[in-house]
Amino acid sequence: MMEKKIALAITGASGSIYAKLLIERLLALKSQWREMAVVMSKNAATVWETELSNKEYASYPLTYYDKYDFNAPIASGSAKYTDMLIVPCSMGTLGRIASGISDDLVSRAADVMLKERRNLILGVRETPYNLIHIRNMETVTMAGGIICPLTPSFYSKPATIDEVAMTVVHRLIDLLGLEQGGFRWGAAGSAEEKK
Repeated sequence: MMEKKIALAITGASGSIYAKLLIERLLALKSQWREMAVVMSKNAATVWETELSNKEYASYPLTYYDKYDFNAPIASGSAKYTDMLIVPCSMGTLGRIASGISDDLVSRAADVMLKERRNLILGVRETPYNLIHIRNMETVTMAGGIICPLTPSFYSKPATIDEVAMTVVHRLIDLLGLEQGGFRWGAAGSAEEKK
C-alpha cells in the first residue's frame, strides 16, 4: 500500500477554523502519513487573520508552497501525492477545477489528483448554492472528486465552536481513510465515547 502523502490547499472562503483544526488533527495523526504540502492563498491568510485573530498558520511545522509555484511537487503526478483536500474551498476555486483551468498551484494540483485517479476532497463553503455551483460540484464529482460541504452535525451535542467545527473535521479525516477517534453512531444507535 502506498504511503499517504497529503496536499492541503486553503482558499479565501470563510471557514478558517476548519483549516486550523484539520491541520492540528492531521499533525496529531502524523504516524499515519509521510508527507504533507500546504498551499495557502493571500486571501486565505487574510480571512484566517480576520476570523481567528492570529497568524498561527505560519507556525505549523509543515512545508508551504506559493500559490503560483508550479515547480512544487504537488503540481506533478510523478510526486505521487495520494490525497488532496481543499479546505475551505471557494466557489471560484471549485469553478476553475470543474472547468479544467489550472492557472495556479491549487487548481493544477487538483487537476493532477483527478487525472491520476487519486483522492480529491473539496470542503466547499458557500450558502446558498446557485445552479452554477451545483453543476460545478456535479462535474467534479463525476470526474472522481468528493464534495464535502463544511456543514456541521449536532448528534454529539457540541458545546463549543471548536467542537462544532470538529464534527466536519472528523468527516474529512474519515474521507482520507485515517484512523481516529470522534463521534460515531453504533449499530444500535448509541454513540461511542468522544476522544
